[in-house]
Amino acid sequence: MSVATLRYDAPRPVAGEAAPGELQRGRGVAEIGFVRSGRVTALARLYQRAPCRVLFPHAEAGEPMLAALLTTSGGLAGGDAIHIGVTADAGASCTIVSQAAEKIYRSLGPDAAVATTLVVEHGAYLEWLPQETILFDGARLKRRLTATLAPEGRLLACEMLAFGRAARGERLTNGRWFDAWEIRRGGTLAWSDAITLEDDIDATITSPFAFAGAAALATALYAGADAEHHIATARNLAENGASRGGASLIGGVLVARFLGGSAQAVRADLARYLCGMRQAVAGLPARLPRLWQS
Repeated sequence: MSVATLRYDAPRPVAGEAAPGELQRGRGVAEIGFVRSGRVTALARLYQRAPCRVLFPHAEAGEPMLAALLTTSGGLAGGDAIHIGVTADAGASCTIVSQAAEKIYRSLGPDAAVATTLVVEHGAYLEWLPQETILFDGARLKRRLTATLAPEGRLLACEMLAFGRAARGERLTNGRWFDAWEIRRGGTLAWSDAITLEDDIDATITSPFAFAGAAALATALYAGADAEHHIATARNLAENGASRGGASLIGGVLVARFLGGSAQAVRADLARYLCGMRQAVAGLPARLPRLWQS
């Protein structure tokens, strides 16, 4: 595994740094740019600021260039904010994963903020495949993902949330959770979705008319000019797992969701779905990067 650094922590004050006597907050940034170089994809741009770091494991044969994200702090606390930006230039092909599950710790008041910006240029293919985010009881998370695609750009993306630390017998009962997606293709809004739960989250998660006691939720989408041709595959993959799943075509974007009483079951169904979809839409091996298997 190697680490490439083109621009590193800037030797200047960072906006939002704590004043004396205040709690220190993380202000992380990871900006990655990929370019097509001959027959291969290469790293063109990289900027990273703690606690965000980017590693570049060797991809297996037949796989796109691989980048792995991690937070050196081990998770995010209330008041922390990170921004991740990924650009796949024309013709580039790349996969972005996280090194491990992300943890959102119990907050003393402020939100932890995560903003992700994805840009997919003409003829490029980008996979955004982070592992799950675990919300500790009392966590407060504000997360937003914005993707901008050229008409011939393609994106396979996912996000998964686990409601509490199952290994400790913990459930998410209070806090705040805001999650928003925005997908634009050719300058036009193709799909937008947002959800907010706050304070007595337990009432919504346990309600049979909402999450029905689910332990985890996952969303996966595929955006591309050929999305409508894969609806049958998406539904077959989504509807035949251990968790409740389904897929729909909305605005030319294939959206699948998984909801289950076990985070392990949701993760397994999400992984199976992603394996099948990447094979169907990009002709890639029906497998996920090894970091998903650790």
